[in-house]
Amino acid sequence: MANLSRLPGSHDRFKGTRRAGLIAAALAALSLGACATPNGDGSWTLPGDDGGRIFQPPTVAAIVDGHFPATGALEGSLALIQSVDNIGPEPFNAVIAVNPVLLGDQPLPRPGGLLGGLPILLKDNIETADMPTTAGSLALVDNAPGRDAPLVTRLREAGAVILGKANLSEWANIRSTNSISGWSAVGGQTLNPYDPTRTPCGSSSGSATSVAMGLAPAAIGTETNGSIVCPASVNGVVGFKPTVGLVSRTHIVPISHSQDTAGPITTTVEDAAIVLTVIAGSDPLDPATVEADARKVDYRAALDAGSLSGTRIGVMRFLLANYSAETQAEFERALQALRDAGAELVEITEGPDMQAVGASFQVLMTELKVDLNAYLASTDPTQVPTRTLADLIAFNAAEPRETVLFGQELFIRAEATTGLEDPDYIAARERSFRAAGPEGIDRMMTTHNVAALIAPTTSRAWTNDPADDDRSQGSSSSLAAVAGYPHLTVPMGFDRGMPVGISFIGGKWDDARILSLGYAYEQRTHERRAPTLASTGD
Repeated sequence: MANLSRLPGSHDRFKGTRRAGLIAAALAALSLGACATPNGDGSWTLPGDDGGRIFQPPTVAAIVDGHFPATGALEGSLALIQSVDNIGPEPFNAVIAVNPVLLGDQPLPRPGGLLGGLPILLKDNIETADMPTTAGSLALVDNAPGRDAPLVTRLREAGAVILGKANLSEWANIRSTNSISGWSAVGGQTLNPYDPTRTPCGSSSGSATSVAMGLAPAAIGTETNGSIVCPASVNGVVGFKPTVGLVSRTHIVPISHSQDTAGPITTTVEDAAIVLTVIAGSDPLDPATVEADARKVDYRAALDAGSLSGTRIGVMRFLLANYSAETQAEFERALQALRDAGAELVEITEGPDMQAVGASFQVLMTELKVDLNAYLASTDPTQVPTRTLADLIAFNAAEPRETVLFGQELFIRAEATTGLEDPDYIAARERSFRAAGPEGIDRMMTTHNVAALIAPTTSRAWTNDPADDDRSQGSSSSLAAVAGYPHLTVPMGFDRGMPVGISFIGGKWDDARILSLGYAYEQRTHERRAPTLASTGD
């Protein structure tokens, strides 16, 4: 096996071409074929002297329940990463690095525990002791402080095998208003496996793309606003953003302590529930998690395929005009499936003050400077010479590979903020949180006596060409993101051949109920279809 500890296609091979050139090269590579052959049903024929063998990527539940050998899943994942994600001059770029522990001549690990050897990818802003953590930036390419984030410790203690690091939108999409979802200077441009000319969304693009292609049964993403649910939706998988404070954020490259959280990306809701059960819990280094141990439950055990029956669900009709006609049609079909499952749907035509919710932007700018400076100060200065946000701005200005596609105006704006005592920041946080939470999600749920709120997650993936007029259409992420409440996306159907998801949103600590309602919908509809990854050169 080739040395995949830092995959080709990363910063050393990025030549500063325009994004259209990256895509053209990737499509040319795809037309040449890969060592592993997609079979059109989500399975792969892996190469071998005996003519190859069929590898059907397993679910997390299949591994945990002993129905699929964990070592076989790990071998299949490593083979697919090598031959599918790392093909031609420009691969899918879903994976930045493979755990070097898995690349030697030693036998693959066979851990036990609840997860039974589950191979799992981590977004490359989550620290592990055995790999660098780059956030996609060349400034952090040597950032290896030798520590596991607490959520990683929980995964390892439960028997998971950390497969590697997934690509992401650099700095989790917070450097520029013109940033490109799925692109990082370290990892290149992540491609959408349903159509490589369209976005994988971000910022957890590599995590969602990897799971969609079957490179790993599960991945961990992070979200500040939409960064789990959007890539999950447009890549046809399940993504869950937990209540902020249910999962530790310690040793994760931050944006905002008010809104940041990590969460699972999987192919099924059951799998997301299994992973969440492991990673949830209190962390003394993260004050937001003080209630997590008391609030967490066995999320898999709490799933109920009949939970929609008799349940009142609020349809956020006031959001729908922003979505494409095709996505709106898929949503209407989903509503009928919910009715058929016994749900009572309640139309909500008036929403909260979205302009007030938008005041969260000032919160993100202020907290980015404070939180990122604190994170950088915790790293090894011999590995990370950029010790502050101001240092990062200077680094990017001097490094053309960082700014070849877009700038850093948000970094500059954040640097101009004056800290957590700024009255404007305090007012923006209070105003935006109140509008999204108490006067938003909470008020809608109480006024209409509903257990959850629903809307399309977003419309189809838009194109990767910045010059055209195909843009993102509709989003349901902001209310749950700013309030810090749980948000689940489940595959709902297809918009012009591209996956779209349905969002289930609830109040604080409603994680188990939201997962159960999404599970009941999923079990009734089974809308997910794996990408065929057919050759694009025909």
